[in-house]
Amino acid sequence: MSWRKMPMKYPGTCIVCKEKIQVNEMGLWARGLGVKHEKCAETAGLDCIICGGPAGCPECEFADECDIQNVSPFCICDRCSRQQGSSPLASYRSASNKKFRILGSENAPSSN
Repeated sequence: MSWRKMPMKYPGTCIVCKEKIQVNEMGLWARGLGVKHEKCAETAGLDCIICGGPAGCPECEFADECDIQNVSPFCICDRCSRQQGSSPLASYRSASNKKFRILGSENAPSSN
């Protein structure tokens, strides 16, 4: 999913800072994800590898220590990490295997 820079046609709420974005204010929009300020896009954080939504970097318990520029881009959002009925690790593995087939066990050489 790619973010499109445009003047906002409708008022909205930034998914990063939760503040209002006014009509005609420049912002970024992505179908199914929402809108965010240009300034928030610079520090917005990572997308969840499972659902593709924001990983919630501003609210993350590791936000103070995390160096977003140098960490793995394969983060997981709080909602996906708390999914009922499935293991977050299993969901993470499945999503990363789908996104990067070469990493998946179905393409790994057999040990037999």
